[in-house]
Amino acid sequence: MIRFSVCNELFEGFSWERTVAEAAAAGYAGLEVAPFTLGPAPTRLSPEDRRGLRSVAEGAGLSIAGLHWLLAKTEGYHLTHADAAVRRATARYLGELADLCADLGGHIMVFGSPKQRSVPPGVDKADALRYAALVLSAAADRAGERGVTICMEALPLEETDFVNTVAEAAELVGVVGHDNCKLMVDVKSMCSEASSFGELIALAGPNLRHVHANDENRRGPGMGETDFTEVAAALAAVGYDGWVSVEPFDYSPDPVTVARESLRYLESVFEHRGQT
Repeated sequence: MIRFSVCNELFEGFSWERTVAEAAAAGYAGLEVAPFTLGPAPTRLSPEDRRGLRSVAEGAGLSIAGLHWLLAKTEGYHLTHADAAVRRATARYLGELADLCADLGGHIMVFGSPKQRSVPPGVDKADALRYAALVLSAAADRAGERGVTICMEALPLEETDFVNTVAEAAELVGVVGHDNCKLMVDVKSMCSEASSFGELIALAGPNLRHVHANDENRRGPGMGETDFTEVAAALAAVGYDGWVSVEPFDYSPDPVTVARESLRYLESVFEHRGQT
């Protein structure tokens, strides 16, 4: 059964307690967490702090879906870097994030982080693919030990020059060849491709583990012209029953309104197909 979560950076400036309360009041089942919102060194949070964050969420009836924006606001990490030491550090950090994710109760880590994956000068695309696969394979080993799956996200060319299409994300996942490295789809990003939602989701199907819901205009689902009816139908066709997570980038008119209206729209679309 489809469950809906919301990305916590939407509630920028809110405390963890208020974020959880607003997400729960809006009707979400889960919260997806950007590590940088937990402080400057999220992987160094103590076991007590991790238990506390999870307890607050679970006390409000929320699950932690997982993590995203994995390398945002970090330094020294890069997926396609030519320097093996940088790649090892990146894989190690992703492994530490997998520990954090599992400790919070999550099972999904979305690799977006466009700046930390773009191909550096002097590296060709073939080497970039190979370097990324090495990093993700090593990180997936640790993630697998904790029951976490790393999901590669395709992003449009204006954001990065590495993995711009669902087909390229599927290719990378195939090169990695690890049970704990799969892919996800983002509705806004799919809007930049020539293929339809149905075609792209069918392509992702066997490896699809997560979905981000947002409008092409970067607002919440239902707050623009993007029709999610085809998205819901395509997800049903491939038997997807995981999280659909609201991830807007434009928070107007305000975070609470965006969270509530986005969920109402998604519920109306997916309930029509009997998926919730």
